[in-house]
Amino acid sequence: MSEAHLPPTGSIKVVGPKKAAKLVEEIARDTENPDVATERLLIVLDIDGTILLEDESLSPGVAEAVEHAHRTGHEVMLATGRSWEGTRGILRVLQLEPEYVVCSNGAVIMRRLEGDEAHYERFFTETFDATEVLMLLREHLPDARYMVELADGRRLYTEHLEDWNLVNAKRVEFEELTAQPVCRVVVVSPGHNEQDFVELVQRIGLNQVSYAVGWTAWLDIAPKGVDKSTALERVREWTGFDPAHVLVIGDGRNDVGMFRWARENGGRAVAMKQGPQEVRDAAGEITLSVQEGGVAEVLRNL
Repeated sequence: MSEAHLPPTGSIKVVGPKKAAKLVEEIARDTENPDVATERLLIVLDIDGTILLEDESLSPGVAEAVEHAHRTGHEVMLATGRSWEGTRGILRVLQLEPEYVVCSNGAVIMRRLEGDEAHYERFFTETFDATEVLMLLREHLPDARYMVELADGRRLYTEHLEDWNLVNAKRVEFEELTAQPVCRVVVVSPGHNEQDFVELVQRIGLNQVSYAVGWTAWLDIAPKGVDKSTALERVREWTGFDPAHVLVIGDGRNDVGMFRWARENGGRAVAMKQGPQEVRDAAGEITLSVQEGGVAEVLRNL
């Protein structure tokens, strides 16, 4: 970028509105110019409560901001508690085709296959025997709805819930949920709220697994020691990004692990303003809420 239009370092130059607008346009063009060196980042976005509102609509400005970040040369990817079936449509809406996608809170990593169209394979999965934890939870939550995700992506559930994407899913008796190793367990109890779940987990102890309580009273359980951060470290190594060139944005308790991972390695962790206090405390920065376009605010300022 030519520096002829910039004032000398350390000085202030007041210009008119037209000149100011032209300066902003030049800086924006340089940001997206491949010939101008920029620090390429691995940008990791959570989905629900981060780029999507509760009604499944996009956060204001997020599509345009993601497109801008991609044009600038950054790698923008998703890391979510959702299964692949509930994630692939979001990629299409954002017109994203990242090399990797982290699903099921880190238990599943999808990889893009070579070709003109974006097709993905289940490249890496982690499973565990959920029998003990399912039995324990059923003892305390007999009326809850349960779902498990199998290693091949199929899902088994006990009762229908409007919020669940049931593509590639089958209704079964509770006992069938424990018949084989799973990547993930989801528990929803309509009669309980988020705080009820937090207190229940603390009371009964779930030491043999990793878990997170969602902002809609949704309990997500993964193999012990597995969360978004463990999967993202694999992705970072496979893609060759410097640990300090990582930016993660999220809003929920299942994002705390990736916040700590990013910060401990010199990267950035940004929490959405509407997230729980413990989530905001784990992040190094706080942006606007999902309703206010918090992700767009961060990406536009890269």
